Amino acid sequence: MQLTLDGDIVRAGSRARERFYDSRGYGHARNGDLDLAPVEAAHLCYRGDIDAVDGMAVDELLASGAVSAMEFLVYKDLRDRGFYLTPAREGWVDDPAGADFVVYPRGKGPWDDKVAYRVTVVGERDDVPAASLGDCVLAVVDEESELTYLDTSRRTVEGTSAAEVPEVHGTLLSERVLCWEPPEALYQQAFYGQQLDEDAVQLSLVEAAYLAREGTLTVDGGETAVVERGRDVEGDRFDRRLQVYAALRDAGVVPKTGFKFGADFRTYADVESVEDLGHSELLVRVLPASHAFEPRDLALDVRLAHGVRKTMVFALVGDGVEWVQVERLTP
Repeated sequence: MQLTLDGDIVRAGSRARERFYDSRGYGHARNGDLDLAPVEAAHLCYRGDIDAVDGMAVDELLASGAVSAMEFLVYKDLRDRGFYLTPAREGWVDDPAGADFVVYPRGKGPWDDKVAYRVTVVGERDDVPAASLGDCVLAVVDEESELTYLDTSRRTVEGTSAAEVPEVHGTLLSERVLCWEPPEALYQQAFYGQQLDEDAVQLSLVEAAYLAREGTLTVDGGETAVVERGRDVEGDRFDRRLQVYAALRDAGVVPKTGFKFGADFRTYADVESVEDLGHSELLVRVLPASHAFEPRDLALDVRLAHGVRKTMVFALVGDGVEWVQVERLTP
């Protein structure tokens, strides 16, 4: 069987269509013939189903640059796992959303109108723009050619925590606000701050800024003084964290510091009383919407969150806040 490399398409023929597309989901059917992406042809060479493409065996195809070695590794791994998949080329699949492969559910193929995953292939040293995440699986290829799959999705964050807090007065210190003789609901029901004893609660600057904005906390200089102090301590990061903190509280979710987990916040969706507090559900890292991840950092955050039975969520701050959830995936 003669296969010809024509630019970035491998031309096969009607015999190839019957053998590879109709029975095993390789390629794209065209006028009775079959077009293959180079990575598909390389996989068929690797399996021994074809001998060569334009005289090139699989090692020569990879060395020529016609086939990305990382894409080949991911394609082979998903095929080994029992999936049919199609390179996300214009005209081959609908709505590829910037992916490299469209993967079909097991037992399905390119002739079915079902998609299991949209997969984007990256190396461990590649930059991954945060804006590109949300409807794809990242297939990360490390330096030893091992694969890690990270499932990314856009989500909403909401809860039922909505305790009302009477007005409270505080004193602005260097990096926190101290409230003497606060109403019991401040800490016990609404879970603001950290209780020093029955007579005092200390608030973080981000908590104090939110309460001052809501008109619940009075402090010398008001909200402006707290926000300015926060900017002195954290710079622009304080404004991003305050925006995310406010979005979480407004959605009925209680954010608390996530420092010991390497995150900005840990969150509780359904707080009624500190005496009956369950485990936090999410770890939230606050980032500008223009942020670019290193896959190593993503893998570290997701692994840590999983290890403490939480879900990793990135709050991307631009005009508003977008929530991106990232989890390990075993296809």
